[in-house]
Amino acid sequence: MATPSTTGQRNLVLDTAALCDVVVFLDDDFLAEPGYLAATARAMAADPAILVSTGVVLADGAKGPGLSLAQGRAVLAAARPAVSAAPVTAFNGYGCNMAIRLGTVRSLGLRFDERLVFYAWYEDIDFTRRLGAHGRIVRLAEARGVHLGVKIGRGPGRRLGYSQVINPIYLARKGCYPWRRALTSIARHLAINAMRAPRPESYIDRRGRLVGNLRGVWDLARGHVAPERAALL
Repeated sequence: MATPSTTGQRNLVLDTAALCDVVVFLDDDFLAEPGYLAATARAMAADPAILVSTGVVLADGAKGPGLSLAQGRAVLAAARPAVSAAPVTAFNGYGCNMAIRLGTVRSLGLRFDERLVFYAWYEDIDFTRRLGAHGRIVRLAEARGVHLGVKIGRGPGRRLGYSQVINPIYLARKGCYPWRRALTSIARHLAINAMRAPRPESYIDRRGRLVGNLRGVWDLARGHVAPERAALL
């Protein structure tokens, strides 16, 4: 389905970086420490089994109203040196900052799933879990940064709300996301959207998300598990 999405953009990067060994995805609102790329390169060179790496997010504006550029820089300036450089096993790569080993991606023929449209909820989990099944997924303490979580340009809440319900089930059916995690994720987002919809935060379309959640539940009840249906909302 030819719908604009994060996944389509990431696949374009895979296509244009064909001669590279490792590609690093950094969101345009992610402020990386100066040593981020060097730490990633060292880890990838030291252990060929590492197929996915992600850094330590010192502050994540996506979990709140967002951070200004000045606030993000202040967090970086105040950060103490990492205690350990040893890679630590992680469940998945975090889409705002992650590196993947392209040789393995090419040999496996992996692509980001373009059925996960628009904001592409959990596309990072989907891709990195599928890739990580053939090697290691790690978090690097020396690859650090701040995710500002800019809210400008986000799509309608109903689309994201729909994806919050449908995408976890879709990924669980694919086998790359445990069912327990999928069901817990859906329940958590349904609950928080329902509780906060009467008095929503100024920076979140809670009512739209709740409408999308309920539409997703309705489609699940009818046996429809198609992430691209979010484009119809």
